[in-house]
Amino acid sequence: MEYKVISELLEKYWEGETSLEEEATLREFFSSSHANLPPELLEAAPLFQYLHIESEKQLSWPEEETKAPAAKVVKLSPFRHWMKYAAILLMAVGIGYTFQHRGERQATGDFAYQSDLDNPKNALEETKKALKLLAKNLNKGTNQMQKISYFNEATEMIEGKN
Repeated sequence: MEYKVISELLEKYWEGETSLEEEATLREFFSSSHANLPPELLEAAPLFQYLHIESEKQLSWPEEETKAPAAKVVKLSPFRHWMKYAAILLMAVGIGYTFQHRGERQATGDFAYQSDLDNPKNALEETKKALKLLAKNLNKGTNQMQKISYFNEATEMIEGKN
């Protein structure tokens, strides 16, 4: 076969425009060794030789692997998943208790500080207490940040940055 025809087929192959018959022709051409191949054909020779070898291989599967294993019938006990049922039961009891307790609280009006906050003076005192608690906790955080800054200054002095 002429190298020019093979070169044209190879160009079509790289463009993705060859048919299956043309690809088979290329595999057959490159399956045998040729003495004086042009450089553009030498580059594609290993690919098509590999494709030719792989197309000739026949896949054989052992019979043991093709047979489907016999299906085993497993009888499931209705109590096998008892933890699911116990969790559902506990959730139902918890939800029922919550609704019952909530109903009692609504009937008695026993919500936290509701009666204290109706009076403006009591509401002001409760707000002051809450703000003092907040300030106290913020001061704790500020003290800790000062300790960290002292530590950073000491490490900088040791490293000789100042």
